[in-house]
Amino acid sequence: MTQPTALLPVAIIGAGPVGLAALAHLVERGLPAVLFEAGQRIAQSYEDFRHVRLFSPWRFNVDRAAARLLAATGWQAPDAEAIPSAGEVIDRYLAPLAALPAIARAIRFDTRVTAISRRATDRVKSAGREQAPFVLRLRGADGETLLHARAVIDASGTWSQPNPLGADGLPALGEAEHAAHIRYGMPDILGAERARYAGRSVLVVGAGHSAAGNLLALAELAETAPGMRIVWAIRSASPALGGGTADGLPARGAIGMALRALLDAGRIELVTGFRVHALRRDGECLAVLADDPQHAPLTGLDEIICSTGARPDLAMLRELRTALDPALESSAALGPLIDPNVHSCGTVRPHGHRELAHPEPGFYVVGAKSYGRAPTFLMATGYDQVRSVVAALAGELAAADEVRLELPETGVCSTDPAGAAGGACCTAEPQDHVAEDIRKSTCCTPASKPADTAARACCA
Repeated sequence: MTQPTALLPVAIIGAGPVGLAALAHLVERGLPAVLFEAGQRIAQSYEDFRHVRLFSPWRFNVDRAAARLLAATGWQAPDAEAIPSAGEVIDRYLAPLAALPAIARAIRFDTRVTAISRRATDRVKSAGREQAPFVLRLRGADGETLLHARAVIDASGTWSQPNPLGADGLPALGEAEHAAHIRYGMPDILGAERARYAGRSVLVVGAGHSAAGNLLALAELAETAPGMRIVWAIRSASPALGGGTADGLPARGAIGMALRALLDAGRIELVTGFRVHALRRDGECLAVLADDPQHAPLTGLDEIICSTGARPDLAMLRELRTALDPALESSAALGPLIDPNVHSCGTVRPHGHRELAHPEPGFYVVGAKSYGRAPTFLMATGYDQVRSVVAALAGELAAADEVRLELPETGVCSTDPAGAAGGACCTAEPQDHVAEDIRKSTCCTPASKPADTAARACCA
């Protein structure tokens, strides 16, 4: 507890893909680190939707430093172009990574970070603030403890904080009362929760990819479960169905096209301009009321799936000096780049430690939490974020500033190309230097022994 600050570990919060990637970069550089995970396993949030197939191929889902550590043990990199499920990302990549001795000994499971501050320094005090180590208050099986750290990387994500049904950002009236009939996120409609939805009247609320995935799964279930009614409620006047064949991720573009086909075939009942206000009992079913009394209620519903996104948990940051976008609760510098009120591109201007920094030196929010309430985050973004942040913590500012983030575009954008997005919002040709580095670091080593033609070709 009295060590010089420079000798203290870097504390990471969250054992998801981005948190583990941060740990991999720190381990690779030989920097002391400790990772706190509130759950009892890695990637706890990913476990909630392990049944869901991602729309990004493996080349965007593996961090470079993690790949290098794994390759040294003989790990076989998955086919870079194959599209994994969330469960496959856990089983084939994250679990082997977490099992590496240098990674495993740094992880503390079942340990929740409840608050972060500076030693003997509250939020108000400025004198000596930068020299004081961080204090993390921890709650685990043995009660409350403290740990001092030289820096903190918050990769705790947003998945555990789903947005409510209410269009005003608050839970709808009756939402808590009828919670037994509401699921948030992406339930396992075709698997473990099949019986819950088969033959039922189901409302999906939300306009993003999670909502689309739920609607596609319900439509597939309806093919073998007669009598189903699928209702889709969105706030906007028309659904945003993506860029189709123009999407840089074909699987992502295909989601919108498949959903359009279902709408055209009349298999989904689309209700536009519907802003949820309240839920009430409707006989043996539920009714959902809009905030506009002129909008007819949605009645006869058995189940509701709320796919309205998520928000960051900021409670543990209260004693730190943070700079957050006032609308998105993202890192302040990222707000203008990802604000869905301004543009809808999946590609974000490259950013690293400087954009992720806060007025509290040594504190960074990375991963989905860095985007706050914005919906466009991809794992590859988080991987380059932590590469830059860890390089900065290692004192290698040139490497930290060499931001390499290049993401596939969605094929749609609501911004004038000459406007706020910097002129390249929707026109830049996607490149994939990160993916190529991943491929070469994982198969171009003697230990990896690529077994198939595609793997052997990656070293050409």
